[in-house]
Amino acid sequence: MERTLQKAVVLGSGVMGAAIAAHLANAGLSVTMLDRKIGGQRLAQTALEQLPRQKPSPLYSKRVLERIRAGSFEEDLTAVGEADWVIEAIVEQLEAKQELLAEVEKHWKTGTIVSSNTSGISIAAMSRQTGESFRRYFMGTHFFNPPRYMKLVELIPTEETDPEAVAAVKRFCESRLGKRVVLAKDTPNFIANRIGTYGLLVTMHEMAKHGLSVSAVDALTGPVLGRPKSATFRTLDMVGLDTFVHVANNVHRQASDPEEKAAFEVPAVMKEMLQNGQIGEKAGRGFYQVVRTGGEKVIEQWDAASGSYIARDKARFPSLEAARNAKTLKEKLRVLTEAGDPGGRFVWTVMKKVLLYSAYKLPEIADDPLAVDEAMKWGFNWELGPFETWDALGVERTAKRMKDEGDTLPSWIEDMLAAGRTSFYEKKEGRTFYFLPVGQAKELYRRPEFLSLRSLKERQGAVLMSNAGASLIDLGDDVACLEFHSPNNAVGPDILQMLFRSLEEVRSHYRGLVIANEGRHFCVGANLMLLLMEAQDDNWLEIDRMIRQFQEASMAIKYFEKPIVSAPFGMTLGGGVELAIPAAVVQASAETYMGLVETGVGLIPAGGGTKELLMRFTRNVDYDGKVDLQPFVNRAFETIGMAKVSTSAQEAKELGYLRTTDRISLNRDSQLYDAKRMVIALSDAGYSPPERESCRVVGEPGRAVLQMALYQMRGGGHITEHDELIGRKLAHVLTGGQRPANAVVSEQALLDLEREAFLSLCGEPKSQARMQHMLLKGKPLRN
Repeated sequence: MERTLQKAVVLGSGVMGAAIAAHLANAGLSVTMLDRKIGGQRLAQTALEQLPRQKPSPLYSKRVLERIRAGSFEEDLTAVGEADWVIEAIVEQLEAKQELLAEVEKHWKTGTIVSSNTSGISIAAMSRQTGESFRRYFMGTHFFNPPRYMKLVELIPTEETDPEAVAAVKRFCESRLGKRVVLAKDTPNFIANRIGTYGLLVTMHEMAKHGLSVSAVDALTGPVLGRPKSATFRTLDMVGLDTFVHVANNVHRQASDPEEKAAFEVPAVMKEMLQNGQIGEKAGRGFYQVVRTGGEKVIEQWDAASGSYIARDKARFPSLEAARNAKTLKEKLRVLTEAGDPGGRFVWTVMKKVLLYSAYKLPEIADDPLAVDEAMKWGFNWELGPFETWDALGVERTAKRMKDEGDTLPSWIEDMLAAGRTSFYEKKEGRTFYFLPVGQAKELYRRPEFLSLRSLKERQGAVLMSNAGASLIDLGDDVACLEFHSPNNAVGPDILQMLFRSLEEVRSHYRGLVIANEGRHFCVGANLMLLLMEAQDDNWLEIDRMIRQFQEASMAIKYFEKPIVSAPFGMTLGGGVELAIPAAVVQASAETYMGLVETGVGLIPAGGGTKELLMRFTRNVDYDGKVDLQPFVNRAFETIGMAKVSTSAQEAKELGYLRTTDRISLNRDSQLYDAKRMVIALSDAGYSPPERESCRVVGEPGRAVLQMALYQMRGGGHITEHDELIGRKLAHVLTGGQRPANAVVSEQALLDLEREAFLSLCGEPKSQARMQHMLLKGKPLRN
C-alpha cells in the first residue's frame, strides 16, 4: 500500500494532541485539530494559540502554525471524511474513546487510517463496537512525549488490522515524521512503559530496602548506567507523579499474575506524595524542590522517613567512583554490578529484576529481544536495552549468578544457553543476528538509509586515515566521510589537518565527501581553550596562523571541485557553522541548532562566517548593483551581533544560515545516508564548484548607520561598553572596512578584515574574561 498522507485530523487538543498536531504540521501535513466546545470557548483554538509559547517548542517554526486549523467535535467532525489519517488523543478513558470512535465512523471513508495515541488502553477493546471495515484500518500509534523530540512511536495493530496499513504508517512515521517505530503487542502499557514502569517501581522498593536517598539513587541510575542525566527521580518529576501512577495502575488493574500484580502496586510513599500534591515540576515540588536561600537556588530532596525536604547528599560508593573512571559503558556496568558495597548491590538487584522481567514478558509484549531493546533506547533514552545490557554483562555468568541467588530463568533462555548460545546478539561476517524466544536466529534488518559510522568502522579497511580529532571513512559507492571525534567535536588543528588530507584523498579516489559525525552535537565551535591560552601568552603569530588555516579550510570546502555535503545536527555553533555552510549542499537534521555565537565570548566569526553571511544576504538581492543593501547588511549585523541560534533546521533557513537549496532530514538516523545520496546525485549531475565572487559593500556611510544603532543601544543601557566595541569591529567588517559606499571587494579582502578584527579582540582583557567564563561556567559573561 503506497500511501501519500497529506491531511490529518487530530482528535483532542490536550498536551499530547496539540503536540502531535504540531509535529504533523512540522512534517508538512495540513492538520485539523478538534476538541470540545465548553460554553463559547473552543478548546482546540485555545491550545493552538498556546503552541508558540510552549518550551521546548513543539514547532520547527512559527510559520508551521499556518498548516493547523482548529475546530470542534460538535461542528467540524465532518473533516474526518477528507483526512488521510485520523489520530485520537483524548482523555485516557476507554468509554470516552469508544464513544468518540463511534462518531468518527459516521464520517469515516473506507481506507482512511485511524489510530489512537493511548499509552496503554487496549486497542482491540477500543474499537470493538465499530464495523469490521473500520477495524481493518484501526491501530495504536503511541507517540512518546514530547512528540517533536522523542524518537519512539510504538505501533500497535490488532489481529484484525490490515498489515499493509500497518506498513504504510510505519514507513510514514520513519520517513516523514523522523521517528523510529517498534511493533508492540496489544497488552497493558505496551513495551517501553511496561518495562520502564516496572523498573522504576523495583527501584523504589530496593531504595527503601538498601536505605538510599533520592539523590543517591539518581547518582547510581544515570549516565553511569548509560541512562539520561535525569536518571530516576528527576525523570519522574518531569513526567509527573500523577501520570506515572496512572500508568502503573493500568498494569496493576489488568495483570492476572499475582506476583506481577504485586510488583505494580504503587508504594505508600508515592500515594502520600500524590495526595499532598507533590507531583513534580508542574507543581513546583516532587522528589525534588527548588528553594531560594540567600538569593541562590538550592535543590532539596524528599526524605520519606522524616516527611520533609532535606539537603541533597553526595553519593559516595567505591563502586560508583570506579565505574565513573571506567572507559566503556560495558566496563562501567560490570564494575558497578560486581561490586560488594551498598551502591553496587542496589544496582545489581534492580538490574537483575529488570532483565528477568523483560525476558519473562517475551513473547507477550513483543516478538523478540530487539523490539524491547529498541523501545527502551528510543523511548527512555537508554544507551543499551535490557538484552544488550545482559550481553554486556555476560549472559552465561549473569545467568549463573541469578540462579545461585535463587532466581529462575525463563525456559527459552535456558534452552538458548543449553544450545551453546551465550549472547542474544551475534555478529557473523559483518552482519548482526539476534535470537528469538523460540530459538531461531534472525538477522537484524537495517534499512540502507540507517547508515551508521560506528558500524562501518568495524569493517576492515573502512577507516582510511585518522588522527586525534578526525577520521576519513569509506562510506561505499566511492563516497568518503570526514568524521569529527575530538572532545565536544571542537575544531582544532588536528581536524583542519585531517580536512586538508581528506580533500587530497577524495580528489584522487572518490566522487565526493560527506562531513558528518555521530557525536552528541555536530560541532560546538573552535577550540576555545587553545585560543585563550595562546592569547594569554600573547602568541599573536600563532593565533593569526590558526585563523588563516580555518579560513583556508572553509574556502577549500566551498570551491572544491567535487561535491561536498555537510550533515550538521544538534548544536552547530561558531566554527561548526563555518565548516558546514560552505558545502555544496547542507543536509541538516531537523533538530539543528545553528548559530554564529562568537560575540558571546567577546569575538566575531573569523573562519569565514561573517563574510559568508554578508555575501549570502546581499547576493540574493544585488542583481544589478542598484539595490540599497543597507537593510540586508543590518540583518547580517543583527544575526551575528545578537548571536542568534536557530531552534530547528527550518528556522536556520529563516535566519539565513541555510539556503533554500539545502536539505533537511527529519529522521536523524537517515541523515548520513541522505547526505551520501546527495553527493552521488550531485556527482551524477556533473557537479562543478561555484565561481569565485566579489561583494558590493555599503562602505563608511553604512558603517555610520550601524554605529549610530550601537550608540543608541549603549545609551539605553541595552549593551555594555565592551558589547559596543565588539559591535564596532563587526560593523567594520560587514561594511567593507575603510571603503566608500558601493565599493566592490573580494572574498579574501573580507576574510582579511575578519581576521584583523578577531585578532584585536583576542587582545582585549574583557574578551579574554568572556572566554574564560564560558569555559568555566558554560554560559556568556556580560562585562
